[in-house]
Amino acid sequence: MTRQLHLNLFIHGRGHHEAAWRHPASSPLPLTDIRYYQDLAQRAERAMFDSIFLADQLALGGDVAQAPRTWLEPITVLAAIAVATSRVGLIATASTTYTEPFNLARQFASIDHISQGRAAWNIVTSWLASAAENYGGEGQVSHADRYARGEEFMAVVKALWDSWAADAIVDDRAGGLYARADRIRSIDHDGPFYTVKGPLNMPRCPQGRPVLVQAGSSDTGRRFAARHAEAVFTAHMAKETAQEFYADLKKLAAAEGRQPQHVLILPGLSPMLGGTEEEAQRLAREVNELTDPEVGRKRLSGRFGGHDFSHLPLDRPLVPADFPPPETVEAARSRTEVILNLVRRDKPTLRQLLGYLAGARGHFVTAGTPEQIADLIEDWFISGAADGFNVMPPILPAQLDAFGAEVIPILRRRGLFRTDYDGATLREHYGLPWPQSVFDDPDWQPQLREAAAGI
Repeated sequence: MTRQLHLNLFIHGRGHHEAAWRHPASSPLPLTDIRYYQDLAQRAERAMFDSIFLADQLALGGDVAQAPRTWLEPITVLAAIAVATSRVGLIATASTTYTEPFNLARQFASIDHISQGRAAWNIVTSWLASAAENYGGEGQVSHADRYARGEEFMAVVKALWDSWAADAIVDDRAGGLYARADRIRSIDHDGPFYTVKGPLNMPRCPQGRPVLVQAGSSDTGRRFAARHAEAVFTAHMAKETAQEFYADLKKLAAAEGRQPQHVLILPGLSPMLGGTEEEAQRLAREVNELTDPEVGRKRLSGRFGGHDFSHLPLDRPLVPADFPPPETVEAARSRTEVILNLVRRDKPTLRQLLGYLAGARGHFVTAGTPEQIADLIEDWFISGAADGFNVMPPILPAQLDAFGAEVIPILRRRGLFRTDYDGATLREHYGLPWPQSVFDDPDWQPQLREAAAGI
């Protein structure tokens, strides 16, 4: 089978540029209006995207006065999107640091049932200091402790999702048997962070378990992804670093005994599209002129664990010494390394750095014609830098519509992207196997496929 490109739509505010909310081409709907998210998901589904993704943070941003990045709680939103769509996959972020495994397993299993097999969980270990203040106020959890907790969390949720056999529900009204108790088991987990008896109080998911997504790119994050992730969101500002990450993570997955093709790597891409290159550059300048440098300075401070950048002039070239060492930062360490690599390579001024980060917070930002964007996507895809892309339109819905109407047809003509969905579940879109249950015999996978299809 010919290798196929995978595309995910990352829904973020009114667009991924921090000033998108001010642009006339962005949606006029409030960010608390569920119709906004349902409409974007439906547009993505019409374009045959594999999936849509909602991020999350567990505290109000300090720049709320100039940057409306708040949104509805993402798992709840997925439930509303599920009944407004029929094929597109549904991914939401949830934290292993500030939730309980049993709660999370129930929530995502519910979404998988509601959507008939389209749910995925983006696994995060929360790093915001302000989030810690909302959950007990005991201080920010260290990078190492977050991942130690995360490993045990994964063991518990996987066991909970595996606590029912696919054939446990009989629903025999005449015979009076609803479920086979011998096909449901407790998990009896007792560890340093969690004690969970189980079983989960709902049947096995249509996909066996939700698809697992992860976005950490630090050394610890990569090893976590190699053990658990089936899709990886990552940020790179150059193809060369994307290729290094791609090769390394595939190698790590193989070392964990996994098939490397079952770990999809999707770098972030935020393209500003125009009919000509000049038009695309004009649109990029137009939205950049709406930014507030002080908003960007606050966001940069948050990326570096609250480090004070207020003394730095906006127009002096930056050097690595202007930043704290990444190993001392207890925030999202991988993103700090991306920023420092850009500083070392390009020596931007603070104003230039903030302008670049305003576009997509450290992901690849570009402006061009549909043909140029399609060329970039194909180049990264065939040269070992990506299995697809986490598409981050700078303005929503205008730039999503441009991507769907103008870039995707080019990718289809080149034989890189689907013309229709071949399956009904996210696992089928991504070409992933169903997780084998401890209960099932060698015929387990056809049974689960039938369950997912409602047969």
